[in-house]
Amino acid sequence: MSARSIARVVAGLAAGAALAGATTLPATAAPRSPIAFGTIQYDSPGKDDGSQRSLNAEWVTVSNTGRSSVNLKGWTLSDRSHHVYTFGGFTLGGRASVRVHTGIGRNTRADVYQNRRAYVWNNTGDTATLRDSHGHVIVTRSWGRR
Repeated sequence: MSARSIARVVAGLAAGAALAGATTLPATAAPRSPIAFGTIQYDSPGKDDGSQRSLNAEWVTVSNTGRSSVNLKGWTLSDRSHHVYTFGGFTLGGRASVRVHTGIGRNTRADVYQNRRAYVWNNTGDTATLRDSHGHVIVTRSWGRR
């Protein structure tokens, strides 16, 4: 066998091995989360005077569009400036929503509070991002200048 023939055989074997290694199984899409953003009130009505009333009028609605409850423990809600709210032991019922308020208050099934003394959401433009307890982005929404 000539050197040229040996080179062709080796090249053919290498190409075959590369193709065999490149064979992949079809990807399966991750299941779509039933969790979504509802209304986001990033600009509290009236003057931004820093009062708890004004801070609590700034909120993000997190909605469960599915029938089953979803445990939000360890999930995070953040803005572009890296303000992060972490859900404690909170389960969002099926077809239910919760408002995440910026200010201080008493948590209920319908309203939770970040317990902040300053505004989070930028009125002229920002991005809200909800991540699950593993850090995977579940939903994001932007408004205004980006």
